[in-house]
Amino acid sequence: MQTRVLLLRHAESTHPHVFNGAESDVPLSPRGHRQAAALASALVSWAPAAVVSSAMQRALQTARPIAAACGTPLHIEPELHERKVGELSGKTNAETGGLWTETLRRWSDGELDFATPGAESFLTLQRRALGAWSRIVAEHEGKTVVVVAHGHVCRVLLLSLLPGLSPAGWEELGPIRNAALTELICAGDGWQAVRLAEVPAAVEQVSGAD
Repeated sequence: MQTRVLLLRHAESTHPHVFNGAESDVPLSPRGHRQAAALASALVSWAPAAVVSSAMQRALQTARPIAAACGTPLHIEPELHERKVGELSGKTNAETGGLWTETLRRWSDGELDFATPGAESFLTLQRRALGAWSRIVAEHEGKTVVVVAHGHVCRVLLLSLLPGLSPAGWEELGPIRNAALTELICAGDGWQAVRLAEVPAAVEQVSGAD
């Protein structure tokens, strides 16, 4: 049996236009709850063996309907929490004078240990996320498992796991929208993406303006 991971970014949270890092344990918005319900229906056919989620509210509120609809246990992996963003928390990039722009520039230049005050560097987040990934995969070898995480966590995992990608390609990877699904299968000694950051059609249908 092949190990398959359905990696999800959580549905839309409240205050989606500012940085909600590990410091902001915000819940889902009304639209986010609709997206979570649609995701749950869309994932039933996959018959996952388990759902694994970050312990943050927005991830758990996405994961619980999926676990219930699929009749599978929900496990918490605390190390899947969103990146600590420090001074960016609750603010836009512009409100902090471009802290995020500077961070991406430094990472693209290879300074993966760079972090603004109170934030996690690429390397710190990578170590944490890959550690959680290794545990999840080992515990569900040969099965299909749903993993509900956060935007930066999903991006760092993909840049670290998929061949041909690297931290320098942070923006080249494209957007990872709320409720986006990446299907990963273990191929020999590595991973390949069958689908990459796709929002299921059923989710798109309920994502209109409130």
